[in-house]
Amino acid sequence: MGGLRRWLAALAAPVLAVGLLAAPARAAVPTPVAMTLTSANPADNTPHAQNGDVKAFAEIGTTVYVGGAFTSVKAAGAAGWTSRNYLFAYDRTTGALKADFTPALDGAVHALAVSPDGKLIVGGAFKTVNGVDRKNLVQLDPITGATVGSWVGRSDGGLVRRTIVVGDKLYIAGAFHWVNGTQHSLLARLNASTGAIDQTFQIDASVARSSSELVWGLAVAPNGESLVAVGNFTLVNGESRNQVVLVENLKGTPQVADWSTQRYVAQCGAGFPFYARDVDFSDDGSYFVIAADGGRTIGAYCDTIVRFETATRGAAIDATWINDTGRDSVTSIEAADNVVYVGGHFRWLNNANANDAAGPGAINRYGLGALDPVNGMPLVWNPTRSGAPAGTTDWGPILWELWRGSTGVYAGFDSDGLGNEYHGRMGLFPLAGGRTIPAVNAPSAASGHLYVGTGDGQTTKVPFDGTTLGTPEASAQPNLTAAGASFPVGNKLYWSKTDPTAPSGSYLNVSIFSGGSVGVPWISSGYNNWFKPATMSGAFYLNGRMYYTRSGTNKLFYRYLEPDGFIVGCTEFALPSVGLAWGSVRGMAWVNGKIVYGHTDGGLRAVPFDEAAVDGAASVLVAPDSAGVDWSSRTLFFAGSSSLSTDRVRPAPVPKHRRS
Repeated sequence: MGGLRRWLAALAAPVLAVGLLAAPARAAVPTPVAMTLTSANPADNTPHAQNGDVKAFAEIGTTVYVGGAFTSVKAAGAAGWTSRNYLFAYDRTTGALKADFTPALDGAVHALAVSPDGKLIVGGAFKTVNGVDRKNLVQLDPITGATVGSWVGRSDGGLVRRTIVVGDKLYIAGAFHWVNGTQHSLLARLNASTGAIDQTFQIDASVARSSSELVWGLAVAPNGESLVAVGNFTLVNGESRNQVVLVENLKGTPQVADWSTQRYVAQCGAGFPFYARDVDFSDDGSYFVIAADGGRTIGAYCDTIVRFETATRGAAIDATWINDTGRDSVTSIEAADNVVYVGGHFRWLNNANANDAAGPGAINRYGLGALDPVNGMPLVWNPTRSGAPAGTTDWGPILWELWRGSTGVYAGFDSDGLGNEYHGRMGLFPLAGGRTIPAVNAPSAASGHLYVGTGDGQTTKVPFDGTTLGTPEASAQPNLTAAGASFPVGNKLYWSKTDPTAPSGSYLNVSIFSGGSVGVPWISSGYNNWFKPATMSGAFYLNGRMYYTRSGTNKLFYRYLEPDGFIVGCTEFALPSVGLAWGSVRGMAWVNGKIVYGHTDGGLRAVPFDEAAVDGAASVLVAPDSAGVDWSSRTLFFAGSSSLSTDRVRPAPVPKHRRS
C-alpha cells in the first residue's frame, strides 16, 4: 500500500496518507444521540465523470452542480460521453445532464457554494472563465454558466480550495495571498452577493511546515460564530497554530481563539508536509471533527479521525475520542444528522493495534465509513469504494469530498467504483432507504432491580432505589449459563460467556432483556472476543463506554463500545481513581450516578461516579454479606422499573451551513 498511499494534490499541493493515536479523553463525556444514517446503496441515477476526479458539489433547486478535474461526463445508462471540463450540472430527480449549462474554465474546480440570490460561486485553480480573466474565483449564472460580470470577487494570488456561504458572507480558504487586490493570507471573507472584500475579517495563516503554505479544509459553525481551518501553516495572526486554528467572534471582530492542540505538531511520515486534511462541525455546532493522513508517529494524530469540543479553550487540548485506521489515509469528513462520515484510502477503522494490517479489534471498512459521534466507533454502514469495471480506475488514493446535500451524502473521488457498482468519480448515498439508529444507554431510572448471579441459569432479583435494598427473590434465567460480567444497553443484555472452544476462551454474548427475562443469546463473535471478555470481573455501560474490572488488577478500565453492531473498541483505557481496590470487585452496575459493585467479601457497595475519576473515600456499604445475598458474583446488572432506557436523546439538530 506504500505507493498507493501517496497522492499528489492539484497545483502541486502536498502529498497525503493516514493512521491514529489512542489517548483518553479529558473533555466531558458525550451522551448518546439518535442517528440518521443514509442507505449504503448508492443512487442509480447519478451521472459519471471520466478522468481526473470530482472535488465539489452544490445544489440550487433540483439542480446539482459538480466540480473537479474531469474531462467528460455522461448520464447513468448513456452510451456516449459529453465533453465537460471541470464543471457540469444535472437534474437531481432524473439524472439528466443540464445541456444549457456550459461554462468554460481552464483549470480544476475545488469548491462550490450558492450566493444568497441563488447564483453559483466557483473556486478553484483556474485563470479564465468563459474566455475572460477570472482568477480562481467567479460567480456564474446557474442556468447557462455565464459569468456574472458585476460580481467582483477575485483570488489574485492562488488556489481557492474551500468556499462557504453563511448569510450574506462568503468565507474562502486556499493557497492565496491576495483577494480583490488586498492582502489576505490563506483565509478571507467577502460579501456573498457582490464579491466585495470584507476588511473586518483579517485572519491570516502563514509559515508552512514545509513546502507551500495553504488552508486545505474549512468549516463554519452553524450559528456563524466560529470557524475551524486546517492545512499547511504554523502561524495565524502571529500566534502559534500548527495545522489547526479555531477562529471565534465572527459576528463581531474575528479573532484567533484561545484554543490549540499539540497533536499536529510532530512530523508524520516522510512526504507529508501537513496531515490535517479536512474538518467539519456537527449540526448543532457543539463539536468539530478532523480527518488526517500521514502514516503514524507517537503523540501525533496522524492517520486519524478525531473529535474536539467547540467550547473548550486552552493549550495542549486532546481530542475527545480518536479512531485509527492502522496507517491508511483519511482525506474527507462530513458530520451530518448525528453521524460522522469519513472517506479516504483506508481498509480498516478501529485499528490502533497494527500498521498496514488488521490488528485486534479492526473493522473492515474499504475507503468509506460512518462513525458514532459519541465515541468514534464504526456503525454498521460499509458501502466500500469497490465495483469499478475492467478498464476503469479501481481504488484511487483519495476521496476528495463528502457533502450532505438535500437528499443524502454525495461522494467525490478519483476512481470508478462505489458500493460494488460502477460510479464514475462520484455517487450519492440517499437518505431514502437509510435508517434511524436510536440513542441507547444504561438504564436511567432511579429505582428498579439488581440481578445477581447465583448459579448456572439462576439469579436473585433484589429491589433497589439507589440506596436501600428490598426483599430478594429467585429469578430463573435459563439462558444465562457460564456467565460472567454482564451489563444492559437499551433493551439488550451484554454478558461474557466462558467457552473453551472460543479463540480467546470466551465470547461477549447479547440477549434481549424484556419483562425481567434474559432471552436466547447470540454470539457477537469474530470481532469482539479478542479482548477476552471472561477476564472481566464486573462491567457496566454508560455513554458509549464499557467500564470493567479484572481480578487482581486495581484499576477501573474502559473501552468504547458501539451498540450498532456490538463493536468493542480496540484500545483499553484506565480511569483515574484512588482509594478503591478494584481487583476485589465482583460485578458492577451503574445506578443513577453511582457505581454499585459487589465485593469478594460478599458485600455490596456504591461510590459516586462522574465519568472523570473515582474517589474511593466516598464509597459506602449498601449491604453486608450477612444480609442474606452473596454479592460476590461477576454477574450483576440493574434494570429500571419501567424497562431499560433509550433516553438521553438530544434535541433534533438544526440545519447547518454546508461547505464545499
